[in-house]
Amino acid sequence: MIDGPYFALTVLGVLGTGLAAGVFCGFSTFVMKGLGSLPPAQGVAAMNAINRAAVSPAFMIVFVGSAVVCAVLAVVTFVLWPDDGTVELLTGSALYLIGGFGVTAVANVPRNEALLRMDPGSPEAAVYWRTYLSEWTLWNHVRTVASAGAAVSYALALG
Repeated sequence: MIDGPYFALTVLGVLGTGLAAGVFCGFSTFVMKGLGSLPPAQGVAAMNAINRAAVSPAFMIVFVGSAVVCAVLAVVTFVLWPDDGTVELLTGSALYLIGGFGVTAVANVPRNEALLRMDPGSPEAAVYWRTYLSEWTLWNHVRTVASAGAAVSYALALG
């Protein structure tokens, strides 16, 4: 059974990846649908405001802090190779680091940056907005499932 500081790190992994999954789920299930129902100029302006606000200490502590916890858990698991929970711990770390954090860096952030460079009222932004909505949301679904899977994997490691 996992105990001591290793237990505390795993609980932090469950909480952090679960919180990230919840944020991503909210975007996938209603935020992006709501933004998509707006005229393109308003949707682009609102999404740009959200993207600027997202880089706040509160969210970054959860998002980046979870990645750090996942990386530490992976390293500690490789070093200690515990009798129980090894597969679950490594699976949880891989899911969040690749599917949550990694997908954000390679799929969602570049789209956000492209959108931020556009004037919300421009024809270019109106055309890009439809593509942005479908592609960004698809990758956000991946982040949601991966982050939730990481939380479940870590929780199973505790069991």
